[in-house]
Amino acid sequence: MSSEAKSAKAYRRWTRLMRIGRACGCHQMSSRSFFWKGMQFPLCARCTGLFLGEVILAPLWILFVPQIWWVNLLLVMPLATDGSGQYVGWWTSTNIRRLLTGLLAGPGIIGLAFIIISELIRWAL
Repeated sequence: MSSEAKSAKAYRRWTRLMRIGRACGCHQMSSRSFFWKGMQFPLCARCTGLFLGEVILAPLWILFVPQIWWVNLLLVMPLATDGSGQYVGWWTSTNIRRLLTGLLAGPGIIGLAFIIISELIRWAL
């Protein structure tokens, strides 16, 4: 396969991932995204952190840590604080901060959902 064909295939794969990221609700602002080999990530830094936190860290969090609602809420607070402060113009966040707050919030969001669903099931039975 020629290098032009490989480049075209990589570009098609990248555009497909970008469409998926947009469909997930990510704004995909280039100034708030990471780049690899000149290609923008399909998710912004905060959504990348959330995704990784929910997919990789949350299963471990659910399996090995007792689920307490306020602990999960504390994990979400840095993301809410950083995002809100940036939104109202109090500060400008960085991509690393967005990634880290997303990594923390991912397990917290899944943990809260786990608690809510568990309580609903217990209530229904």
